[in-house]
Amino acid sequence: MTIEETGPDHPSDHILDWLEDSVPFFSSFLDETSNSSSINCYQWWDENQDTGEDLINGCLSNSPTTVVSTRQPNTPTSHHLPPSDLTKKRKAPDDSVHKKSQTHQNPRKNQNNQSKNIADKGSGAVEGVTVIKKSVGNKKNASKSTGNNYNNGSNKEGRWAEQLLNPCANAIVKGDATRVHHLLCVLQELASPTGDANHRLADHGLRALAYHLSSNSSSSSFSSYSSTVSPITFASTDPRFFQRSLIKFHEVSPWFAFPNNIANSSILHILSEESNRPRNLHILDIGVSHGVQWPTLLEALTRRSGGPPPLIRLTVIPPTVEHDQNTETPFSIGPPGDNISSRLLSFAKSLNINLQINRLDIHSLQSLNSQAINKSRDEILIVCSQFRLHQLKHSAPDERQEFLQNLRKMEPKAVILSENNMGCSCSKCVNFEMGFRRGVEYVWKFLDSTSAAFKGRESEERRVMEGEAAKALRNVEGEMNEEKGKWCERMRNVGFERKRFGEDTIDTARASMRRYDNNWEMRMEDKDGCVGLWWKGQPVSFCSLWKLGIKSNAL
Repeated sequence: MTIEETGPDHPSDHILDWLEDSVPFFSSFLDETSNSSSINCYQWWDENQDTGEDLINGCLSNSPTTVVSTRQPNTPTSHHLPPSDLTKKRKAPDDSVHKKSQTHQNPRKNQNNQSKNIADKGSGAVEGVTVIKKSVGNKKNASKSTGNNYNNGSNKEGRWAEQLLNPCANAIVKGDATRVHHLLCVLQELASPTGDANHRLADHGLRALAYHLSSNSSSSSFSSYSSTVSPITFASTDPRFFQRSLIKFHEVSPWFAFPNNIANSSILHILSEESNRPRNLHILDIGVSHGVQWPTLLEALTRRSGGPPPLIRLTVIPPTVEHDQNTETPFSIGPPGDNISSRLLSFAKSLNINLQINRLDIHSLQSLNSQAINKSRDEILIVCSQFRLHQLKHSAPDERQEFLQNLRKMEPKAVILSENNMGCSCSKCVNFEMGFRRGVEYVWKFLDSTSAAFKGRESEERRVMEGEAAKALRNVEGEMNEEKGKWCERMRNVGFERKRFGEDTIDTARASMRRYDNNWEMRMEDKDGCVGLWWKGQPVSFCSLWKLGIKSNAL
């Protein structure tokens, strides 16, 4: 059985019903009237400061230090740059958001003459870096060129932000204080939270580099930067805006919608293979969907020939700071007060579905077992794991192996695993430079694809999603990704057997891709049966289906 697809320009009715639209909604943190002139942006060094050898040497030192930050992450503020000469700063796109922002005073102007002078000759001083001038014609033409021309996504020559950020990370590793200082000052002048993907990547990367230097140095040179306002993230938003951002992102981008679609269709296919005797369905939710995935599945279950299962149990394993996850994990932590369970229960009741939800807030992933999830023998247990397992350690202690072994002991009917398809960034595998490069590549794909998804227009929903993705740059050490082949090897080693997705699942997934930008691609892997999501010819993530096989000796 397949899940019906709605048109690309219309939100899903069953998800909109999930929201309480009668409640007024305000996103005060994006108030355009905010006094951005009071923000001390990007103050790297004092006028009379030296080139920063002490700062870099301190960063390279292994001696522990304590950095006091006055940042208030829960008080986000919108800050924009007015247009100026492109050799110093970018020109803003000609749209309504930027027109509003032009009325603001530029807090950076005349703030640091040293940085300004370096940036004035930045293009020539940084070898091989070219900042591409954007067309700023009428709104229609600007939107067209910004929304549809994305050839620089896989063309390194057009990605100038990486050509500044990655050499800066290399200079930090080498202890080249003069080059670090120079690159940071150039980035300071070019970075902006608005504009094309390069400017936004420069902004997020600049913050990440400053955080890394501040965290590893006793120098106070970064204290003023540490007090600036953080980008908008899930945890700092209003719960209703958080919900709307997730739904909007699912409508315009397959980044999460595609794995969700694969998982839901697979669950339906697995149920269709069961005998006619009705059995309860138990879903173990280890993911980052924040409940947005499940209304579509619940509605599809009502259209089955035999109707929905007598009871649907949803056991949610939320990430926790104390256990397997932390607040820097992208897309995992929602805002305080976001009540997923009550909305899902109300929606299920409207469909006459018997739904039970259990949240295990005090369990780390590696401590899960059949008793913890209260597994019953007479139920179909399906595990849906999405973009969470790569946060488990893969070296001593091997939390990843421990979790998968415990998962095998639960004897689920199926495991649907979706993960990023990229290399690890932790210090056990690579140095800071390589880890940062991988983080930059990941965030670039996200920013470039969201530019296409939102047609190049500024959007509050886009900003919050990009703020979450950018955590991968600041939390390089925690992004312990593995490529698809390694995940498949791990699953086989603990006693799972890979299965191919059903034809109806593949057909539904392929149909869902038609609504998105044509730079997105779904690839079927004949060798391992996985389904890959690619952006401009580069892998983003993969989905895989696993069932019980021969038990491993390690069990």
